[in-house]
Amino acid sequence: MEKLELYTYFRSSCSYRVRIALAYKDLSYEPIFVNLLKGEQKQEDYKKKNPQSFLPSLLTQDGLLNQSLSIIEYLDEKYPNTKQLLPIDIYEKALVRSIAYIIACDVQPIQNLKVLKYLKNDLSLSEETKIQWIRDFIQSGFEAFEVKIKNISGDYCYKDFFSIADICLIPQVFNAKRFGVDMSLYPIINKVYENCMKLQFVLDSTPESQEDSID
Repeated sequence: MEKLELYTYFRSSCSYRVRIALAYKDLSYEPIFVNLLKGEQKQEDYKKKNPQSFLPSLLTQDGLLNQSLSIIEYLDEKYPNTKQLLPIDIYEKALVRSIAYIIACDVQPIQNLKVLKYLKNDLSLSEETKIQWIRDFIQSGFEAFEVKIKNISGDYCYKDFFSIADICLIPQVFNAKRFGVDMSLYPIINKVYENCMKLQFVLDSTPESQEDSID
């Protein structure tokens, strides 16, 4: 098996996604910790790996990859004999992607550290206003997500098939709880999340389970 190196930070949602995917597929990797709060992502050495100064990045035998969903789909195709995170059927695959993208494209980026710093430092929003701003975006995204999976969920977002949709949802629920979102409003999301949190590979990937969480 090739050596994989994951540039990660324990509380990075996108890093969290890739950690879950690697654990689900039972792929070993070396974590390389990049402390976002200390600005290590902006150092020249890391910017050469990711010009956006974002996490995660994954070093593979084929080269370096950025963007969590791109990395996850690479892993799915690179290791076809491991458990897959996308259905085989073309329509089902597109449907699962569309669910995942609600979080990955429309909800999570609003809580990116760069955005939060801009709200505080450039727009001078109070902490209370900033948190309410974040909650509003999470809640509107969760309302749509709840409707989207209402008639297609089983144990997980799509039937009983653990997928990239679940991988995107798990860190987002973690963030929602962190920012005080009332999760009782989303019973289907809660059901799926609770099922996911019974899985050992998910527990092994949580922020509090990472070595750098003590920093």
